[in-house]
Amino acid sequence: MVDDPFVFGQIAAVNALNDVYAMGGEPLLAMNIVCFPQCEDLMLLREILLGGQDKINEAGALLVGGHTVDDMEPKFGLSVTGLVHPEKIISNGGARPGDLLFLTKPLGSGIIATAIKAEMADPGPYGEAVGWMRLLNRDAARVMQEMEVKAATDVTGFGLLGHVYELARASGVGVEIVAGQVPLMAGAWDYSSMGLVPGGAYSNRDYLEDQVEYSGEINPVQREILFSPETAGGLLIAVKENRAKAFTAAMDHRDIYCRLIGRVVAPGAKAITIKA
Repeated sequence: MVDDPFVFGQIAAVNALNDVYAMGGEPLLAMNIVCFPQCEDLMLLREILLGGQDKINEAGALLVGGHTVDDMEPKFGLSVTGLVHPEKIISNGGARPGDLLFLTKPLGSGIIATAIKAEMADPGPYGEAVGWMRLLNRDAARVMQEMEVKAATDVTGFGLLGHVYELARASGVGVEIVAGQVPLMAGAWDYSSMGLVPGGAYSNRDYLEDQVEYSGEINPVQREILFSPETAGGLLIAVKENRAKAFTAAMDHRDIYCRLIGRVVAPGAKAITIKA
């Protein structure tokens, strides 16, 4: 995804640590999981591990070991254990009709990563995407706990709509997403329109084919972005309507990116409706 091994390690670590934040927890322990070719320069592995350690430290967690396997292609991730009070666990099954849906990072990392692999990404979009992927969801998770949020999930490999569907199915509700309100990273629209879309976007779209309906004219480029996989994406948070002002004020106070993208509705024929 990126050529810098230190940044590669940071992004992989953030992607793992954010799973704990998505449930309102605080990471406690992390173990490295590494696949690396014996013939490759071990200094690259050192930089990857240092990048991961940097984000583990930022999260306030402890690295307690790991596992290393000889493999043809470098792979790195973390197994993370976190803590959360049993009465304050935030799941994807607590959304209720009337809740408003907020997103804490713009979409586009998967598309821009595809442009990076094709050596077609400009420095601006490249830098922005890397910046978002290196950002822990820690502060947003803490606001969720303060506001007593009941439902959330992080947005990663299943794309925005895949994770919206998981929330809708687990909660027994429907979801309306306003396409024009979904924020995008710089370059995401242009690269998508050029066909620089990861293969996972098509798998996600096929999987959700019977669960999504469209209301109004939705640009095909935007559809691809909504299905596209994300790496270390933001949190999708369901907030009670009467708590929305307090929630956004708390996010603004901490300078946390947050955008309203839709709402939870009663279950219907389709789990998701995309509105123009």
